[in-house]
Amino acid sequence: MCSNIKPEPRIWNCSTLCVKLILVQDRDDILAAAGAEPLISPPAAVILPTPNSPPWGAPVAIGVWIASILAIVIFPSLVLFPYLATRGVQFGDNAEVLAFLQADPTAVLLQVLAVIPAHAATILLAWLVVTKGRKFSFRQTLGWQSGGIVWWHYIAIIVGFFIVAAIAGHYMPEEENDLMRILRSSRAAVFAVAVMATFTAPLVEEVVYRGVLYSAFQRTAGMVPAVILVTFLFAVVHVPQYYPSVSTILLLTLLSLILTLIRARTGNLLPCIVLHTIFNGLQSVALILEPYLPTADAPTQGALFHLLK
Repeated sequence: MCSNIKPEPRIWNCSTLCVKLILVQDRDDILAAAGAEPLISPPAAVILPTPNSPPWGAPVAIGVWIASILAIVIFPSLVLFPYLATRGVQFGDNAEVLAFLQADPTAVLLQVLAVIPAHAATILLAWLVVTKGRKFSFRQTLGWQSGGIVWWHYIAIIVGFFIVAAIAGHYMPEEENDLMRILRSSRAAVFAVAVMATFTAPLVEEVVYRGVLYSAFQRTAGMVPAVILVTFLFAVVHVPQYYPSVSTILLLTLLSLILTLIRARTGNLLPCIVLHTIFNGLQSVALILEPYLPTADAPTQGALFHLLK
């Protein structure tokens, strides 16, 4: 009797069994092939910023620029107030304070040295903006490649610029300005200016102007307006330091135009930093060696030192 009882056939749901046995990724592939939505969505692609497509806009860039100017004003003031108090200077008398700041060698030196922490604060702010709080690479976002610039390009630009500077100094002699008074105050001030001009000013100024400002303006308004705006802002900030020396202001504007065009042409900030550092470094060496060199005529000497910040 038992032999007449046929076993009930077992029906396997093969598709269900396979789904239970395969990995989650394979399951999503099968669902996608069947036209169904995968159960686990793939992560969205992360678009990294580029020098011409930065993760900040023009309002933030202008804010960084304003903060860099305020730092140059605030930090020296914080350093000078205690010194002025110890010297008995009357803070209510602006004429007395100004005269003391220009005549006292220690006060002049303190003003120069205070620019270094101001530069440090500025570069920290720029780093926070560029990296979005360590989210992106500082160097890659600003452009840390040569951009096709080779060593002989730097030499040609420097030689050409100094020729123009010598001609301008010959026909438009440099007039008395704040930088000249600082350099004459003491040898300590000369060394302080040389160190700052070589090791902090090129990096900070290029990051702010050709880095943060140009990148934002280029994305918002285009290359030509960005070149014009950055060239103008860089020059106008330095006018109080070099006024009324017209030749120095014109040469500084030319330097700003050259650096900004290099940034626009290469799409990278690094060549601007390198060229700016070479300019200031050469002049810093000449400035330190000046007492041991043959006396230069005033126009040539003024043209030689006009880049020092």
